[in-house]
Amino acid sequence: MELKGKVALITGGSRGIGRAVVETLSNRGVRVAFFYYSAEEKAKEVASATGALAVRCDVASARSVKEGVSKVKSELGNVQILVNNAGIMGRYMKLFDIDEDDWDRVISVNLKGAYLVSREVVPQMVDAGGGKIVNISSVAGKNGGTVGVHYAASKSGLIGLTFALASELAEHNILVNAIAPGPVDTDLITDEIKRKLADLSMLKRIATPEEIAHTVVYLLENDYVTGEVVDVNGGRYMD
Repeated sequence: MELKGKVALITGGSRGIGRAVVETLSNRGVRVAFFYYSAEEKAKEVASATGALAVRCDVASARSVKEGVSKVKSELGNVQILVNNAGIMGRYMKLFDIDEDDWDRVISVNLKGAYLVSREVVPQMVDAGGGKIVNISSVAGKNGGTVGVHYAASKSGLIGLTFALASELAEHNILVNAIAPGPVDTDLITDEIKRKLADLSMLKRIATPEEIAHTVVYLLENDYVTGEVVDVNGGRYMD
């Protein structure tokens, strides 16, 4: 895929990995829109720096997603690239401490959100003759991680969604892949935790958001990779 001039939608684009993807794609001439939910000042900052279209959207709400995707289409045209990045970690708790609200919120944002946004965007990709979807999962979706069973289940479910969509959408020339990062240097984790996570890595550091963004670009530019989960974790998990 030639990226320049394509229309891309990134969910959770105001910070961390999402912001790095917005910046990287914008620098390559992609016409970028991104969803944000609560970080309005950060969203304005990203939009101002990149020229990307910022749209407030709760990806866990079907109505909000429908309205958000409609706004992107009216401003930029059919979406040809979708990066389902929006996600929350929730509070770390063991199984017996997780109540139904904790479970529902994490699953709704991390997994249901990807389903809702994909459902709205895929018809546009079909109309455009094809597209690319990249889902940002996690190493926790493969090995359970240490964040909690609700987070691990949501990220594992995202991998299953990736496989199913890759099979279903191939006939429409829509390629679907996932990335499973290990720990990433964002403001969601403290410096102390970053140091501890770095010590667990063979490379003695954690990933930068830009390294995940570069992997997104690889998957977008390659037209013969679909139904794959790309591990970007510095060797912390191997299969």
